[in-house]
Amino acid sequence: MAVPPSSNRIRLEDPLEDGRQSAQALAIQRGTMRHLRRLGLAVVSELTLASGRRADLVGLTPQGEIWIVEIKSSLADFRSDMKWPDYRSFCDRLFFASSSSVPMDIFPADAGFILADDYGAEIIREAPIDKMAAARRKAVTIRFAQAAAHRLHKILDPDCDPTF
Repeated sequence: MAVPPSSNRIRLEDPLEDGRQSAQALAIQRGTMRHLRRLGLAVVSELTLASGRRADLVGLTPQGEIWIVEIKSSLADFRSDMKWPDYRSFCDRLFFASSSSVPMDIFPADAGFILADDYGAEIIREAPIDKMAAARRKAVTIRFAQAAAHRLHKILDPDCDPTF
């Protein structure tokens, strides 16, 4: 008996959602990704770094610069999650993205700040540039490319074997 194409099957999971983010965080993510795309960056969400930490957004500029954006959907979210300093060594620029309901002054002055909602975003404060070493840049860029390709493959072929 022939197996029907996957497009005819009921899909139980959405490969673009992992269930960890709140509705507010997803709105900030969407608006921020739209803005970064308008700036010419390619963006991947939830990218696991070599340290094992997972960055909310990683952007790659046309010049090869790596930006990490840490999304904070509330004051409690910012206070409870202090892993973001670990991201500095994996990017050339570090930003925070949040909504207008979160006070901007809680975010470190030595990081950029993006104000976002479900429809778009604006860079309110540019992030300083702290260039990564060439070997680290190559490793992050390869990890970025592989994650993007694997995710696209999963969307195009949801029944593929994820072990290869």
